[in-house]
Amino acid sequence: ALLLDVASASSASAFGGPQEYGMNQEINAYADLIESSKTQVPYDYYSMGYCKPGASFLKQRKSSNLGSKLQGGGSSLLHYTFEAKHIEACQKLCLKTLSKDDVNKFRDAIAKEYRVHWQLDSLPLIMRSKELDYVVRGFPLGFVAPPSLTGEQGDEYYLYNHLRLTVRYHEDPARFEGLRIVGFEVAPFSINHQYQGSASNLDELHLDTCSSLQPAINDPSNFMKLSKGGGVEVLYTYDIDWKADDTLWSNRWDVYLRGNPDDEVHVFAIVNSLMIILFLSGIVAMILLRTLHKEISEYNELSTLEEAQEESGWKLVHADVFRPPRTFPIALSVLVGTGSQIGIAVALMLLLACMGFLNATDKGNTLTMIILLYVFSGSVAGYWSARLYKLFGGKDWKTNTLATATFFPSCIVGLFVCLNIGLATKGAATAVSFTTILAVFLLWIGVSTPLMFVGSYFGFRKETISVPLKTNQIARIIPSQGVYTSPVFSIAVGGILPFGSVCIELFFIMSSLWLSQIYYVFGFLFVVVCILVITCAEMSIVMTYFQLTNEDYQWWWRSFLGCASSGCYLFLYSVWYFMTKLDLEGFLSSLVYFTYNVIISMAFGLFTGAVGFFSSLVFVRKIYGALKVD
Repeated sequence: ALLLDVASASSASAFGGPQEYGMNQEINAYADLIESSKTQVPYDYYSMGYCKPGASFLKQRKSSNLGSKLQGGGSSLLHYTFEAKHIEACQKLCLKTLSKDDVNKFRDAIAKEYRVHWQLDSLPLIMRSKELDYVVRGFPLGFVAPPSLTGEQGDEYYLYNHLRLTVRYHEDPARFEGLRIVGFEVAPFSINHQYQGSASNLDELHLDTCSSLQPAINDPSNFMKLSKGGGVEVLYTYDIDWKADDTLWSNRWDVYLRGNPDDEVHVFAIVNSLMIILFLSGIVAMILLRTLHKEISEYNELSTLEEAQEESGWKLVHADVFRPPRTFPIALSVLVGTGSQIGIAVALMLLLACMGFLNATDKGNTLTMIILLYVFSGSVAGYWSARLYKLFGGKDWKTNTLATATFFPSCIVGLFVCLNIGLATKGAATAVSFTTILAVFLLWIGVSTPLMFVGSYFGFRKETISVPLKTNQIARIIPSQGVYTSPVFSIAVGGILPFGSVCIELFFIMSSLWLSQIYYVFGFLFVVVCILVITCAEMSIVMTYFQLTNEDYQWWWRSFLGCASSGCYLFLYSVWYFMTKLDLEGFLSSLVYFTYNVIISMAFGLFTGAVGFFSSLVFVRKIYGALKVD
């Protein structure tokens, strides 16, 4: 019940505040990107053969943030006239002759199931049928008719050029003045309009195919056909109807969430994760309360050196357990520092989301918040990277700080630039402009990097992390290890349970990213991330204990890589999702999908790896600090 309260509280405040409109007040509508779940390569609305207003009108875009620009820019202002409670019938928008290129674009987009997305009062446009009980966001550009229906030799393509728009509103004079928009729906029609009069003057054009007394209908004998070769004359028209509705403004998003999983499914995901935690907690409790407590007591009671030398297991490596990693200590400190930065950014983002500062439908705002939180958390990465590098005996703090500042951002930029070149070549709307790339670069070089150096300065100024035992000058020989205690096996096993604790919730997140569903239960997500952290900590402690029991004291890298391998499982999951849930077409679409999933998997692995490393460090310091060694 508590989880449901947290989730509902976070989702209720995730969609902004209400806006009231007076009678005949003009309301702006905006066109988002034209998207397809088959390609993941969106296009700008006005890049297609729709009615294109003047240059000054095209510049009027909805204010966009950095995240929106990285996702394809802000929404374009539509020149459809929406006035509160003012009904329009068969209004003429423009008469346009489609070129060969326009026709080919439309035919290709229709074949790949692209959909047009609009918004009014921040409410996405939907196609809805109460009779068939379905709701889908946006509307298709047209449809394809097979030869069996048309009698032609091949498929025929038809364009939706008439839109019947319905705006649903709620009025309550006792609570507020004016009206609040609670629904925005569309029914598309394909009509080869017949008209009388001069095409040069739309106001004097008289339509034979629809009017205020004769509503538009879908007549198979009069569909708007997109013939090859161009020269197709299309008249774009629309209706606007305003209907009173009892739906409260706070409930207007309910229809969009139809088809999304119920809260019970998320509760099941949390219960699944809790079972993993209980299993690991039992093992950890057994290790700490029974095995370790007993062994430490017996070791401290030994009276002679000969008795101590007869001991075996983790106690024998007490003089080597804090020996710095032999391979790439600077790399380990950089990776753990970066993971801690990602962890702080994710924690802050989830807290803000649960408090209602993020709009669940505004992915651009969410991405902007993630970028800013990551940038301003740079001092965390610099601090912990410096402290660990100092613990490992490192002296070149400048190189360590620069590596921390450049490693993860350079990986992201490298992947993103390669993808951006492909998108720009294809003419996709998500191809990022030079100014946006420059803004991200300035954020990194002007904010994140200086904060890294500030954190690194204080990290190196702090005393070295204390260890309870001294390290021998000569390293102890590690006994040969079996298959089950080998690094490869333990690293592979270490990431299974952390990934398993989030895999159910991950399905919903992937659907939000790639299938245009809305993810709004930030309260549940916060709980799942907390469970993930606990799972990583306990799994790392268990694996480190088994490693030390086998007299292998090189636990530094393995404590990080064990939990970090969950990022590999996340990427394998994305491959499974790609093969079973998506129907992407073309190399570029697959490149978009896998590029973003590589970035997400890297971030996930760094975060879980950092949690595992710090947990093992605390665990090792505690158990060896309890030993009495001369």
